[in-house]
Amino acid sequence: MKVFDIPTAYKSEMVTAIKKSRQERDHLKKDFSPSILDFGKVRINLARHFGFCYGVENAIETAYTAIQENPHKRIYLLSEIIHNPNVNQALQENGVKFIMDTYGRQLIPWEEITPADVVIIPAFGTTVEVEQMLKRKEINRIYYRSKCPFVEKVWTRVSQIADRGYTVIVHGKPNHEETRATFSHSRSVGASMVIKDLKEAELLADFIRNRRPSADFYSLFEGRYSEGFHVMQDLKRIGVVNQTTLLADETQQIADFLQQTMVEHYQLTDDHITDHFANMRDTLCYATHDNQSAVTEMLSLDADLAIVVGGYNSSNTSHLVELCEGKLPTYFISASESLLSKTAIEHWDIHHQQLKLTKDYLPSDSVVIHLTSGASCPDILIENVIRRLLCFYHLSFDNWQIASKLKNK
Repeated sequence: MKVFDIPTAYKSEMVTAIKKSRQERDHLKKDFSPSILDFGKVRINLARHFGFCYGVENAIETAYTAIQENPHKRIYLLSEIIHNPNVNQALQENGVKFIMDTYGRQLIPWEEITPADVVIIPAFGTTVEVEQMLKRKEINRIYYRSKCPFVEKVWTRVSQIADRGYTVIVHGKPNHEETRATFSHSRSVGASMVIKDLKEAELLADFIRNRRPSADFYSLFEGRYSEGFHVMQDLKRIGVVNQTTLLADETQQIADFLQQTMVEHYQLTDDHITDHFANMRDTLCYATHDNQSAVTEMLSLDADLAIVVGGYNSSNTSHLVELCEGKLPTYFISASESLLSKTAIEHWDIHHQQLKLTKDYLPSDSVVIHLTSGASCPDILIENVIRRLLCFYHLSFDNWQIASKLKNK
């Protein structure tokens, strides 16, 4: 796999040593057991896979390449390059300005953007409408290379489904940049709609089975179906794609459920399923799948608590939190600074979308911690978290000796 040139400020010698050691012993990535870092009073079960993925490193390298190649030009990002505040702040400190926020709200008027400016497309891609806007403005210096190739893979699947006469069902968070971009591309090539979870898939099934009046569809899914969508006609043949950062089990459950709905409603045999359902393979990216599998394996070990590090608006990180919460106390933090002390931690509540302060989260004498991070989290943040945890127990380590502390499950 390609090695990207990203700023050293994001790297960690300690984490690099751990990843290199695991790669040398398991180059096919078949072992998902965590790396066990044993410091005596503190033992950390570090997930086998975590941190920057291919798409994130590609986006960061492209952004800094744009800065280096255009020293005297104004440089804009359509929105956050990835969902990590440290990375986005660093780009802003390098003079990059954001045109929109993560919800698509305009921060800088389009009128201020000129053909002489440089525009970077975020890792999530963008909508057809925005691409057309950039072309109309004749902006030649557009860095499309920052787009995640796995997101573009989903767009390819969308075209394949639409070309074969299926309506595209996009499983994703409706307000997420990636889902908005995918839906935009999807509705430009055929009938499309967005559902956010299994509950909405079940609601959609009621319309497929003619159990609800068609008129209800347009209010229940307002703003999430393509222009001219015809319920009775467009739900006869469907195919499912998904936002690449969702929970693997959930998206598979939705695809299986909708396929079974079509089988039962149209009384299909195995040979005729494709008459009404496009059996597309899961469109999760490899990093999302590997990170979730690594967390599942990590959770097979005992621990006192779990810490997940990443941006609070990161979808893939939030799903890692969900997996951990089902097993033990879990704290979603953005950086080591969230570890206020040995007795207090500030963490993000994904259910109420707000910061919480929890006291006495660490045992007094010794502790075992599950630790992981999202695909947009720099490795240095993991190192800083480990350093701060060790400090609370009056422990420390030398980066060059960390490999000797690495154990297998």
